[in-house]
Amino acid sequence: MAENNEFIREVDEDYRRDQIAKIWKRYNALIITGAILLVAGVGGYNYWRHAERVRAEAASERYDVANRLAKDGKTEEADRDFAAIRTDGPGGYALLARFRLAAETAKRDPAAGAAAYDGLAADTGIGDSLRDLARLRAALLRLDGSDPNAALASLQGLAAPTNAFRHTAREMLGLTALKRGDVEGAGRWFDQISADAETPQGLRQRVEVYEALVAGGPVTVTEAKPENAAPPPPITR
Repeated sequence: MAENNEFIREVDEDYRRDQIAKIWKRYNALIITGAILLVAGVGGYNYWRHAERVRAEAASERYDVANRLAKDGKTEEADRDFAAIRTDGPGGYALLARFRLAAETAKRDPAAGAAAYDGLAADTGIGDSLRDLARLRAALLRLDGSDPNAALASLQGLAAPTNAFRHTAREMLGLTALKRGDVEGAGRWFDQISADAETPQGLRQRVEVYEALVAGGPVTVTEAKPENAAPPPPITR
């Protein structure tokens, strides 16, 4: 019985070897080509990853240099470097450079900075959160400008319950209403901040101060006359 089993195994192995030999003879060119393509593909992917890592490291260094130039007040050199990164840097650093260029422009010219953020907000390729961030920056720059109503409309859109920047938008809307003497409107925005379970703790503490101002009602400031002020000098002819 054992000899029969051994014979069957040997026949089975011979059969498999014959089948493999036939397959190799028929498809050896394809098998070799596939192996070469596989090795080339793995090697190409590894080279691409290495090249991307080197490119990202170079962009990081360039960005740091531009950032230091901006902090040192060398605006022309910083803008030049940020613009270069925006043009030829990897995607993440190119986008970061665009935001920094908008921020640096806003320091010199708020209207031009807001326009730069508008360009980012209109770019459908950068993701909704970053577009909303650009809208927020543009609106904040325009609040004290020539068209504050447009800024307020933009902030109201960002104050939606699911928006990532709703906390900042609501705070600015409440403060603007308070500044305009609209105590009820300010109170509504501050109430939304208080009721939101995800409101950051720092903002929640500030809202306590804002709500105290709202509770006090409109405040008018008059110039007080100092006590014991001397009477005006007599008029002499």
